[in-house]
Amino acid sequence: MAETSPSPLLEAAHPRAARRAVAEALDENFELDQAFVEEVSAALRADSREQVRELVGELHYADMADLLERLDAEDRRLLVDAVRDTFNPDVLPELAGEVRDEVMDALGFEDLAFALRELDSDDAVYVAGKLEPEERAQLLARMPPDTRSLIEQGIAYGEHTAGRLMQRELVATPAYWTVGETIDFLRSGRKTPEKFYAVFVVDPRHRPLGVVELHRVLKAKRTEHMRDLIDPEIDVIPTDMDREEVAYLFRQRDLTAAPVVDKSGRLIGQITIDDVVDVMDETAGQDILKMAGVRTQEDTSLYRSVISTAQSRLIWLVINLGTAFLASSVIGVFEHSIEKLSALAVLMPICASMGGNAGTQTLATVIRSLATRELNVGNVVRVVWKELFIGSINGLLFAAITGLFAYVWFKDILLGVVIGGAMICNMIAAGLAGITIPVILERLGADPADSAVVFLTTVTDCVGFFTFLGLATWILL
Repeated sequence: MAETSPSPLLEAAHPRAARRAVAEALDENFELDQAFVEEVSAALRADSREQVRELVGELHYADMADLLERLDAEDRRLLVDAVRDTFNPDVLPELAGEVRDEVMDALGFEDLAFALRELDSDDAVYVAGKLEPEERAQLLARMPPDTRSLIEQGIAYGEHTAGRLMQRELVATPAYWTVGETIDFLRSGRKTPEKFYAVFVVDPRHRPLGVVELHRVLKAKRTEHMRDLIDPEIDVIPTDMDREEVAYLFRQRDLTAAPVVDKSGRLIGQITIDDVVDVMDETAGQDILKMAGVRTQEDTSLYRSVISTAQSRLIWLVINLGTAFLASSVIGVFEHSIEKLSALAVLMPICASMGGNAGTQTLATVIRSLATRELNVGNVVRVVWKELFIGSINGLLFAAITGLFAYVWFKDILLGVVIGGAMICNMIAAGLAGITIPVILERLGADPADSAVVFLTTVTDCVGFFTFLGLATWILL
């Protein structure tokens, strides 16, 4: 992305004061200070546009996005109006979805179309892709034909594919060019992106032959040819590759940029590390949310309406309710045993809870290993045995602790033996379920992060209650 440019008005009038104001706006964690946010809000409500421009004129676009998110809806509209002439388009991709919608509404189609023309192609596609089809059509109608064509082509690719993620701006040179010719071309600024990390060397049909990172270009002699600098092991990305596959490739090969090709093998774009970092962050966040029963990051948005957020979370709460009834039915089988010995009602949640926590630890480790491809067919059996041993060791340790605790509390050594035995069984079952459930779900084509927790808690609750109450009925009653 392009760096934010300072406000011409501010730079001419108060350059030092502006830089000092920006420094004071951030706290020691590089986050906006709440006092600064309140000062901007007060200036907006007082209709002091000159003061607003002085306060926000030199903010980095990410900080400007943070400011917009921390203001209420009315202040956002006022802020957009105040800085409309100097609005930095790079703010738009940084905003949360609901806030971005409000900002785009405040800008209007004409100013929004102008802002998108200033963005890198990948960011323009991202922002335009968040609009409804009717709104997008009105926006594209106000753009030059070349920009409109690039955005339409980008949106035509799947939302989670390399084609949607790629940036059309890149640097490509013929193989016969020398380093000197390449450097002169880069310095000329003709059709070069504002930020780039590598030069792509192509053949006469514009198919990539290799990648030359910038540091190699700068270190080479001017008389060397580009074909002599290329890395022979080029990682080419097709437009239909899933973006998680792209992120894995970048992580495995330590890439900073990679070429994207169409079906004929022609170079049509590039993916850079800054966009891949966003994908990694979003994917990791989604997996964490799914394990908590929240399907998407939009469901956690602080700006989403109460009704829509509640509806999005309803399905998993219903599923959890069903599994809770299943666990309760196991308890119901031993209802008479609980009536005869009230200590069972006191202790049985301990066994189920410890199993659930142990299983969740294993589950989190396995899901991460599946995502990074550390866990595969070749080592899954070894990992299963490892988790069984871990479950046995932890089960024996906590069986001794809980058994001693039960004996001291209820003065019944057999009760301690019962909960200790149940603890061993449930910890082993938890470890086994924590690895087998996500592996099976992945084999079936399901996302383990999406539903594994529900199955895991059902297993640990049922096994915990059944073993504890079953052993108690057999030994004590």
